[in-house]
Parts: sequence; structure tokens; C-alpha cells
Amino acid sequence: MTLVVLAAGGRVCAQSFQLGIKGGGNLTTFTGNSSNPAYNEYSMEAGWNLGVFTNFWLGNHFAIAPEVLYTTAGAQIKTTTSDNNQNVYINNQLHLAYVSVPVMAKFRFTGGFYLETGPEINFNVSGGNYQNETVRNFTNSSEFAWGAGLDYQSPIGLGIGARYNVGLTRVDNINNANFQDVSWYNSGFQLNLFWTIFNNKKAEER
Repeated sequence: MTLVVLAAGGRVCAQSFQLGIKGGGNLTTFTGNSSNPAYNEYSMEAGWNLGVFTNFWLGNHFAIAPEVLYTTAGAQIKTTTSDNNQNVYINNQLHLAYVSVPVMAKFRFTGGFYLETGPEINFNVSGGNYQNETVRNFTNSSEFAWGAGLDYQSPIGLGIGARYNVGLTRVDNINNANFQDVSWYNSGFQLNLFWTIFNNKKAEER
């Protein structure tokens, strides 16, 4: 009897679990105020993301969806310097990279469409330099963000999704003297393709 119950429970769990891969493009920038006039204008920078996701379905219309992604971030920063009493404007690119762990709550509608929202923690794995200083020296080791988006998944498990992410904690490290007058928060859009490679028939349920 015990074996029958365990087997039935395992079958239900398998039917409620999905595993997939995803990847796509990012458009990111910084938000926040800066009292340093040399770092007060930001524009979008293109990047990419790639990773895996899971869906744990609680019924037919609600799921908890953890993900693990490698994703780029950053911005083009318009810096201001003075040369012969004239302002000189230079666009510098600050490239960031994170291992991102979003945990989305998904709400499914008929026709394969989903709304999703949830928190994420991003672990800083950036390399390289910015203005002759190592990026990791003036950025925090992690940051928290919130995401919201819309997805569509076809009956065969292929899908497309768009998401907006907004940073809740600062990117810059206030302990760094060279960047103590800035206040940077990540912000950006993602457009992804994804494929549910395990138990994709769950998408057909209504």
C-alpha cells in the first residue's frame, strides 16, 4: 500500500514539474539620482542572457518558477569633463555581468499566455575595468530586483517572453571614494525564447 501511495505521489509531482532552457537579448540602463555632475546621464546598452528555468504547478493556472541565468547589464554613461573652460561630453560603457536567480509567480490564462512577477537576486560576476578601475571594486557583490512580464508558450513547449526588471538595491558600492556621489540602480528589458524540454504537455491543460 505504501509503495502504491509513493508511486502515485511521484507521478503527480512529475506531472506538475517542468524543466526548460531560455535565452535572449537585454536592453539595460541605470536609474537613480546622482549628485556628481560627471555621471548624471544614462542610455540603453544591449546585452544577452542564457539559462534554465523550472515550473512547479499548483493546479492548472498557477506556478512557482525559479530560474538560474547568466545575464549582462550596465549602461552607456555620459560623463562630463572640462577642457579649456569648455565642457566635453564622453559616452563610456559600463559592462556588468550577473548570475541571476529570479523566482517568478506565473498565472496562466487560456490560449497559452502567462503573466509573471517576482523577486530576483543577482550575484555580481563582472570582469574588466571602467575608467582605469576594476569594476568589482566599485560595485556591490549582489543586488536585489523585481521583475514582471508576459509569456506565450505553444503546445509543443516552445515560447517567447518579455520581462521588465527594476533594481531595488544599488549597483554602486558607496564605500568607494571615486564613485560615492552616484546612486545607480539596474533597470532593463528582456526578450527571450524558451523551450520546455521536460513535461511540456502541461502547457496544453486548461
